[in-house]
Amino acid sequence: MRVAFLLVVVSTVSGTPSEKVCTYWDVVDYLNLTTDADFFKVTRPTLDYRNPTVLELDLLLFAILGVIEKTQTFIPFVWTSMIWVDERISWDPNQFCGISNITIPKEMIWKPDILIYEMIKKDDSPSNPYVFVSHDGRVTFDDDIKLVSTCRLDVHKFPFDTQRCNITIGSAIHSVEEIRILPLSNASRITQFSQELIRSQGEWEFLHLSIANLNLTIYGRVWEQLVFTFVMKRRPHLHVINFLLPILFFLCLDLASFFISDDRGEKLGFKVTVLLAISVLLLILNDILPAMSNQTPLIATYCILIFALMLLSLLVTILVTYLMDRDSELKDDKQEVVPGGTCNTEEKIHTIRSCTSNGLEPVAKEVQHNTTLLNATFKPDDSHIFLLILEELKELRKTRNADAGCKQERGSSFIWATRINKAFFIFYLGSVLVFLPAIFIKWTH
Repeated sequence: MRVAFLLVVVSTVSGTPSEKVCTYWDVVDYLNLTTDADFFKVTRPTLDYRNPTVLELDLLLFAILGVIEKTQTFIPFVWTSMIWVDERISWDPNQFCGISNITIPKEMIWKPDILIYEMIKKDDSPSNPYVFVSHDGRVTFDDDIKLVSTCRLDVHKFPFDTQRCNITIGSAIHSVEEIRILPLSNASRITQFSQELIRSQGEWEFLHLSIANLNLTIYGRVWEQLVFTFVMKRRPHLHVINFLLPILFFLCLDLASFFISDDRGEKLGFKVTVLLAISVLLLILNDILPAMSNQTPLIATYCILIFALMLLSLLVTILVTYLMDRDSELKDDKQEVVPGGTCNTEEKIHTIRSCTSNGLEPVAKEVQHNTTLLNATFKPDDSHIFLLILEELKELRKTRNADAGCKQERGSSFIWATRINKAFFIFYLGSVLVFLPAIFIKWTH
């Protein structure tokens, strides 16, 4: 046992003797406080059993070590201060050189049987071994505790949520007639002290603390409880950057994919890839949120609706691709495969005539002009070669225009595919412009 000594020495002048020397042990010996003194340890410290022991308690927040949504756990590091009066302890400070307070091991006197109802894991950190005792019997016990407690978390607005976690303190066996538990300071003062003392908040920002007295009745007996409610706000920046924005970017990519041609297979593969990326993010969300919740989290609604829109977009793309492929197959069945073209004979003749009347007449004039120049420039023996080349080019030009005319003639499947694609794009864009502002307003207010 550590014993502190107080020496009061007054220097002697011309043979005057020194004053009385006092120690803390004199006070302990006067009170007969020892580890074997059951009188101070066994029973509640009151001279009349009908008088309740009043326990005044403060609880200050040092740090928020964690709030785990998956296990509904709140882990704060708190400092507690308890004050009560032991009516069996008193002394006159004037008899002991003015000593009004002593520090003794906590095992030497009675301590209230205080427990924290939400604690699910016992604190294994070293505890303060001493109590502070005043000459009027006032006992003060200060200690710091790392709590691992349960907390009913509401993750409806995750990650823009505000949580309220309770720390309920009460006696284990003493009813309200035996022990009264009262706050030592008011809520505003404790909030101010906690904000000044807090060292670490991590993902959470401590807002304020409130205090309430409750009575718990079991089997006709009433226990008094003191409830400290910690109000914390989550800092959402990390979740916004790592989760919400990537999903929003994938949604923008899916919207941009409507500008990819439907005749090519890249659009379908692109949409499938984006949908798989959203699925991976949903697996990450499943690891963050608890399995059970009173309300569906808004972030889950946000992800599910975006996933549904993208899935519907993929199904529409499959339908449009099918209709276009069907149109191509029907066209191929009607066409005659002839050298130099893909249309049947009647369509080709009609297209060539229309193309000739509209656009090939200048080409014919140019060919005739080039023929005249060739006849004037080259020898008669050589000009027929170039004439054959020009005639072949002319045929190729006619064939190309005929094929273009065939491609312009689309079937009903292609027309329906185009209409469906345009209508769904308007629906998709309108749904996104309505859904995103609505859910963000509900999130942040």
